[in-house]
Amino acid sequence: MKIVYQGIAGSYSESCAKHMFPNIETIPCKTFDECFEKAHKDSNIRAIIPESNKTTGNIGVEYLIFKYRLNIYEEFFFPINHNLIGIKGSKLKYIKNVYSHAQALSQASEFIKKNKFSANVRADTAGSAKYISEEKDKTKAAIASKLSAKIYDLEILEENIQDVNDNYTRFLIMGKDIIQPEIDKNNFITSLLFKLRERPAALYSALSGFAINGVNMTKLQSFPEKNSFSSFFFLCDIDGHLDDKKIKNSLEELAFHCEDMHVLGVYKAHEFRKKNN
Repeated sequence: MKIVYQGIAGSYSESCAKHMFPNIETIPCKTFDECFEKAHKDSNIRAIIPESNKTTGNIGVEYLIFKYRLNIYEEFFFPINHNLIGIKGSKLKYIKNVYSHAQALSQASEFIKKNKFSANVRADTAGSAKYISEEKDKTKAAIASKLSAKIYDLEILEENIQDVNDNYTRFLIMGKDIIQPEIDKNNFITSLLFKLRERPAALYSALSGFAINGVNMTKLQSFPEKNSFSSFFFLCDIDGHLDDKKIKNSLEELAFHCEDMHVLGVYKAHEFRKKNN
C-alpha cells in the first residue's frame, strides 16, 4: 500500500502519514484533486486528506469528497505544532517576512502580529520551507513542520508558535474499495452524503429520524452542487455503526426524503474524541 498526500515532502499531511504508518511509501501530489484521482484509480493507493482544523475550521475538500466518493477507512486527529524556521545563522530578530499556507498563517496570527512580521501566503507549508532554503535570506522565514526543517536543512528559530496549544487537524484515510469493520464494543463513526428532495421543510423532516432513534450527529455541513446556487448536498457524521439497528432505522427515514444518498464509510472513532467531549 502507498499513501498520496497534497504538497511536497515535509508537509503536515506527510508528517501525519509517517506517524500513522512509519514504514509506508508516501507520494506527493500538487493538488487535492490529484490525490483523490490517484486513489480512485488504484486500490493499492490510499489518500490522506486534511478535512478540518480545530482552530480554523474546514479545509475545503467537500466538493472532492462528493465528486470521487472514496471510502473512508480511518480518521486521525494530528497535532499541528507550527515552527518558525529559517536558514542556518538566522535569528528571530532578523526576520521581516514569513511565508506559509494561509491556514498556517492564520493559526499563528498572534505570533506574527507580536513580532511585526509581514505575512506572505504560499501554496503550502513545506513548499514555503523549500523556498526559504533556496532564497538563503536571513530576513525570511517559513512557518512549517519540524520535518520540513530537517528535510530542507533549516534552523528552527522558534517552536510551537501556533495561537492555540491544542491545535489539531482531523485527517481522513480514504480509498477506492469499500471496507467496513464488523460491529463490536468500539465507538464508530458513520459518514454519508445526501441530497434532499425539493419539498418544504425537507431538512427538518429528514433529520427527525435521528432524534426519534436517539442518534447523535457530530457533523452536518451543507455545500452547493457544482454550477448551482439552489441545489445543496450535505456531509454528515453520526455516532454509531451502520449495522446498529437505531442507525439503520435513522438512515431508512433519511433515505425517504433524499434524491441521492451515499454512505462514505464506517470506521472507528479516534480516541481524541473522548478527550474532547
